[in-house]
Amino acid sequence: MTTAPHTLSHPGSPRIVGATAIALAASLALQNVVLGGSGAPDYAAPIADVLAYHAENRGTVAIAVGLEALNLPLLLGFLAGLHGLVRRRSEGGATWARFALAAGATLSAVWAIYAVAWVGVVLSADQGAAPSPALELAWQMHAAGLAMALPALGTTFLGAAQATHAASLTGSWQRLLGVLGAILLIAAGTTTVAIADGSPMVFVGVAGLALWVVWLLATGVRLLRVDRV
Repeated sequence: MTTAPHTLSHPGSPRIVGATAIALAASLALQNVVLGGSGAPDYAAPIADVLAYHAENRGTVAIAVGLEALNLPLLLGFLAGLHGLVRRRSEGGATWARFALAAGATLSAVWAIYAVAWVGVVLSADQGAAPSPALELAWQMHAAGLAMALPALGTTFLGAAQATHAASLTGSWQRLLGVLGAILLIAAGTTTVAIADGSPMVFVGVAGLALWVVWLLATGVRLLRVDRV
């Protein structure tokens, strides 16, 4: 009578980890939909367009930054719970899970820098003001933060995909998705300076991010169907 509720409420239970994965995927997807729907400028846009967008869309950016703050506990909670699941099933998988958790901690730190620089852009973008060196620097730091987050995410993705596959929690196609996504993300991350200067290489990283969201959703659904580990 008491074991089932305890299993379902334990932070390392498959259902809790699966729900966290789905919540993280939903937050990431919503963040991109919010920005895409508002016509957010890319990093190659003139600084005057960046200024105009942030002056007119402070509320939209505030929502996106708020979702970024939500992503941090969701990411770390998912990876910590995943480590707890995997280590009970596979020694090799546990090593990959620790690798993913370490990479995820690094990713969280970079995400925080990325978000702080973004806040700086918003606060510098006064309606009607002319573009300033401070605004341009904050925007470039924001772009560089995103670029550096890409290889950290790729490393996290690779570790998590390998860990879940080693523990027989996911199928081979999800492992392949992790490898492909990691390659795209890390490759894009090697061009950090170019991305900060407006290079379209950022879209290679965006493709890797999309694969990460798909993997999170698929993995979350599979874990929700696991009764016990």
